[in-house]
Amino acid sequence: MIKKIVTAIICIASVGLYAQNGSVSPYSYFGVGELQSKGTVENQMMGGIGMFADSIHVNLKNPAAYSRLGVQYGEDFGNTTYTAGISHTNLSFENNFEKQTNSVTKLEYISVAMALKKGWGIGFGIMPYSSVGYDMVAESVDGNGSEVLNRYYGDGGLNKVYLSTGYEIMKNLSIGATASFNFGTLENNRIQTIENLQLGTLDKRSSKVNGMDFNYAMNYTPMIKDKYRLYTSVRVNTQANLTSKNEKEIGSFSNSTGANIEVVDVNLDAVNLRHTELKIPTITTLGLGVGEDMKWFVGAEYSFQGMGSFKNDFIDAENLEYQDASTYAFGGFFIPDHSAFSGYLKRISYRAGLRFEKTGMLIKDHEINNFGITFGFGLPMRGSFSNLNLGFEAGRKGTKAGDLIEENYFKFNLGLSLNDIWFRKRRIN
Repeated sequence: MIKKIVTAIICIASVGLYAQNGSVSPYSYFGVGELQSKGTVENQMMGGIGMFADSIHVNLKNPAAYSRLGVQYGEDFGNTTYTAGISHTNLSFENNFEKQTNSVTKLEYISVAMALKKGWGIGFGIMPYSSVGYDMVAESVDGNGSEVLNRYYGDGGLNKVYLSTGYEIMKNLSIGATASFNFGTLENNRIQTIENLQLGTLDKRSSKVNGMDFNYAMNYTPMIKDKYRLYTSVRVNTQANLTSKNEKEIGSFSNSTGANIEVVDVNLDAVNLRHTELKIPTITTLGLGVGEDMKWFVGAEYSFQGMGSFKNDFIDAENLEYQDASTYAFGGFFIPDHSAFSGYLKRISYRAGLRFEKTGMLIKDHEINNFGITFGFGLPMRGSFSNLNLGFEAGRKGTKAGDLIEENYFKFNLGLSLNDIWFRKRRIN
């Protein structure tokens, strides 16, 4: 019965992933929305680092990690892992004048991974790539002294389906690659009303976006002093070359009833904006860590991205510039005694980390940065190598300087990592 319930949840979640609104951030107005692909709950609770690999968890950030699936437990262990994650985030938005609160619940990922043989694994799944979900109002006064009200709102986002593989080419040296197809629709709208005028104006824009990107990884994890393991990792997420098919409507509406008066489709072909390109620059990540197998691990990663070259010709955001982006992440875990027969707390994985991200957005000459502290627990399920993973993150994004918005958030993550031995029927020889 439990297996049927889990299967039903995964099927329902797969449908919900496409329809969900995964962001309520005003900063999702920019670029292709707020980026969502942050790895499994296990990754996220270690500050988002992706260099660590073991035999029972899927690593969505590092395809070279698939080479480790099933290695530590021999051929009798079920080498297929099913994993899914959801999250709930409470947010407060604050500027120099007011404070508001909101929340969002979303599916983070659904994934399946399996070992084809020792040292070679594959995986596939679906997850959100970006989310758009904002609703903002800007007030000003025109040259005649009349109040002008502009409302900006949007929704949508991009999803990612991927196929990954990892292979150990020699002892402790693994390589991997992920091919991802990104697709979805971005909606961006603006309506304007002016005091004492009967009609308002509207500008509605829609973009159907799709395209590929590739993630390559190499892990080198030699033993040192016969007890400890050194972790080194290099990952290159190549430039995402996305194409966008655009539509735009402009028109007027009645301020009293809200009904459209006249709306026309803009001929974007005439200005070469029907089809545009969105090129998300390459991200390079370097990682270094140390640990004791099945006991503890600490590591750090540095990522950099040339966001200064990004542009969106179809959406002209005012007071926005892009500059190079970077992320510093630190994290690790500790397991008191993974093989303890008594004392459940000894078999729990305790994870923690922190992250500082320069998003690359410069709005009104102010950098938009993101800082988060993470911690969580991996709770082993009785009689199996499956885990229930709980995670928590507290952080801050943006700034109140320049009349911008500062986000403070608290995020709760729930993840399931189910190994196929959990699905097998018992047999009597």
